[in-house]
Amino acid sequence: MFKKLLIANRGEIAVRVIRTCRELGISPVAVYSEADRSALHVRMADEAHCIGPAPSRESYLNQERLLQAARDSHAEAIHPGYGFLSENASFVRAVEAAGLVFVGPPASAMDAMGEKTRARANMEKAKVPVVPGSTAPFADADAALAFAHTVGFPIMLKAVAGGGGKGMRRVDTAAELPSAFRAAQSEAQSAFGNGSVYLEKLLEQPRHIEIQLFADAHGGCVHLNERECSAQRRHQKVIEETPSPVLSASMRAAMGEVAVRAARAVGYVGAGTVEFLVDKHRNFYFLEMNTRLQVEHPVTEWVTGLDLVAWQLRVAAGEKLGFATEAPRGHALEVRVYAEDPAQNFLPSPGRITYLRSPSGPCVRDDSGVYAGYTVPTTYDPLISKLSVWAPTRAESIARMRRALSEYVVKGITTNLRYLRAIVEHPEFVAGDYDTSFLPRAHAALTRPPGGAVAEAALLASVVHARARDVRRRSALLPAQGQKASLSPWRLQGRRPRR
Repeated sequence: MFKKLLIANRGEIAVRVIRTCRELGISPVAVYSEADRSALHVRMADEAHCIGPAPSRESYLNQERLLQAARDSHAEAIHPGYGFLSENASFVRAVEAAGLVFVGPPASAMDAMGEKTRARANMEKAKVPVVPGSTAPFADADAALAFAHTVGFPIMLKAVAGGGGKGMRRVDTAAELPSAFRAAQSEAQSAFGNGSVYLEKLLEQPRHIEIQLFADAHGGCVHLNERECSAQRRHQKVIEETPSPVLSASMRAAMGEVAVRAARAVGYVGAGTVEFLVDKHRNFYFLEMNTRLQVEHPVTEWVTGLDLVAWQLRVAAGEKLGFATEAPRGHALEVRVYAEDPAQNFLPSPGRITYLRSPSGPCVRDDSGVYAGYTVPTTYDPLISKLSVWAPTRAESIARMRRALSEYVVKGITTNLRYLRAIVEHPEFVAGDYDTSFLPRAHAALTRPPGGAVAEAALLASVVHARARDVRRRSALLPAQGQKASLSPWRLQGRRPRR
């Protein structure tokens, strides 16, 4: 096992990796931009190295600065976390050329599956059903428009190197495509250092279900069941759960077999996720493969009892897998807590956290990258924590999540905690009868103030009543018409005179 590991990331995922390093006896090395100097992962690591200014392209996306930090710290391996350079094959090659171990798949597998268009082409060759779309990025908006007409609108523009909803745009008409194409390119370039964009036919109201898989360098490859990820806003997952409310054992096995076959076809090693869209007839279509650890990996850890980060490190160090596919035990839920205002179109809410109380209790886990007194920066994704729970059944898991969310308090910034509470109370979610259109469709109900219209009417009535009362009081103190005022200005304002 490695003695020292550099973590090429920030926030809660960097903290998550540091914790596993402690348990395995590995010395964790953090990196940080100037904006993250006081971040939690910097405080928790054995040592930390500044890698540049706040913009990602000058720090967390700067390969040479990351490699220099690894050399300076004498780290033996680099864990990329998720996002940033985690699916960048050129970074994998640079890490290996520097004599270090990249904790993730080989560059060849990342080339084959990490780039979304190439992955689609490989799946088509393997006779795996894929969503209709392009198998190569477009040079410009005109080329994308010409192809869009062949599959028909609506379509989805997606970043080739994408993930986390970055570089994605829904396009309903030909007139919308040019501006959407430019916006998707710009966002993809900023997030991943790669502005290439492709498109897919948009399936209406599908469910988004992914399969977690793991492979070692000795030919072993297994899947660890599914995660339901259909509760999304702006193509970013908000709530994940496992098992899925709609998957049968036979469908789980079929999707798992496809995921394992895909991984074996490209010589995959490490943790990866194959994502599918499932239509209302329970037909599933390959969407993409994420060649990294997923944000939502804790729910899989709950139902399998495995530490996926620990197994990433063991596999990278040459060990064989020590587990097999088993049926999920119990039910797990995860919600993503963001510094944002859902009522203001999810406007980010950076700023200083003045008070923080995280939930705890039986089978409750909060993966967080913040603390009381920490200032959430404006530069990066506003995710501040991932709250997850486990229980024997889905109903009990939802009840536990409600209880945990009721204990969660963050002051000083706006968060989406109330929005999350509304989701786990919503009848469609409770019934498990929801798809990727659920959150946009229910947005008004989910962002309504507590008590809904009745509370709003009561508040308005109280304001009107208070105003009328003040007018009456002032009228009673004013002199009658033609009389000389004998009261002081203080009494006219309903206040006692100063002494």
